[in-house]
Amino acid sequence: MTHAQRGAEAPLMTPVLIAGSVILLIGFAVRASFGVFQIPIAEEFGWARTEFSLAIAIQNLAWGIGQPLFGAVAEKIGDRKAIVAGALLYALGLVLSAFAIQPWQLQGLEVLVGFGIAGTGFGVILAIVGRAAAPEHRSMALGIATAAGSAGQIVGPPAAEILLRFQPWQGVFAIFAVVVLATLFALPFIRSPQVASRAELEESLGQVLNRAFRDPSYVMIFMGFFSCGYQLAFITAHFPPFVAELCGPIVPGGTLSAIGITTTSALGAVAISVIGVFNIVGTVTAGWLGNRYSRKYLLAGIYTARTIAAAAFILMPITPGTVLVFSMVMGALWLATVPLTSGLVAHIYGLRYMGTLYGFVFLSHQIGGFLGVWLGGRLYDLYGNYDLVWWVGVGVGAFSALVHLPIREAPAPARAAA
Repeated sequence: MTHAQRGAEAPLMTPVLIAGSVILLIGFAVRASFGVFQIPIAEEFGWARTEFSLAIAIQNLAWGIGQPLFGAVAEKIGDRKAIVAGALLYALGLVLSAFAIQPWQLQGLEVLVGFGIAGTGFGVILAIVGRAAAPEHRSMALGIATAAGSAGQIVGPPAAEILLRFQPWQGVFAIFAVVVLATLFALPFIRSPQVASRAELEESLGQVLNRAFRDPSYVMIFMGFFSCGYQLAFITAHFPPFVAELCGPIVPGGTLSAIGITTTSALGAVAISVIGVFNIVGTVTAGWLGNRYSRKYLLAGIYTARTIAAAAFILMPITPGTVLVFSMVMGALWLATVPLTSGLVAHIYGLRYMGTLYGFVFLSHQIGGFLGVWLGGRLYDLYGNYDLVWWVGVGVGAFSALVHLPIREAPAPARAAA
């Protein structure tokens, strides 16, 4: 049987892809909702915007630090054990956060939440999906799994907004902890083979990391992912309050009012969901394109489009219409970078240590996320607006568009252990 015949018979949708998508959907539904809690928590305790922003920034940084660690745990000890550890830490962090009454307590506990997201997030799950998928379907499978995380973004913020009408924020955190633990029911379907060449199997983790970090292409991928984290984390944490405070009023009797969106606070939560809806289309499309065209040029194009969209939005009056249009455009570009970046890492360096290698690249993403969230709160407290943070995002987006262009996209040969 030829390679082409095997590829034609291999299904795209597999139990591994479905189970991994469910885990990502639930984990990201909870994570995407944190911006909705910013104002209720700040109002209850009288905290400055910086305090909650620092907590979410620490969460993003812990997620980034934890990603290569959980990737290594999955590759050395087992995928399922890494996911179980992540879910337990995630739920524990949420439950304990419900008892926080001082900023430093919430900030410290977000380390647990961040590590929990790492164990149930992209680094571990995409490596499992990538190994389980046929080569012809790999980029598309990564796109579908990434889109599942985006689907969580659709339901998470509105669910948090609705639950806050009936529960204090502490109760919502406890409910979300139970939901995170429910992801463990998907574990029986997580069975991913170790797909690697003989040379990849003989090469140690230390050798492949040393080889990657000596490669200018890997370093450029690492640097380029920074702006993605900066932009996404800033918008996730600060867009709901940004819209609530700065958006023009919703017209009574208009379309938004007719469907129940009567306040700018509700619009802010819905905007995150709109981003999620359009992101499903964007990530699946990116996965499809990644099988057919140069991933580095696709990534450069996505970062260029993000840069233009962010600059245009901040230069225009903030109205319900511009908020929704920006959410649609940014949503189409939101996580489209993830299947392309993870696929690029797998294509160049192989599947054996994809989780760890992508985990280190994702660390750059989360360093950007830390700065985006923290600077958003810090500069808001200093200047009373988000203008400077937006323009920094425009600048780093343009940098990422340029830094992807020189990447060498050909597979790098593995070196066996001596």
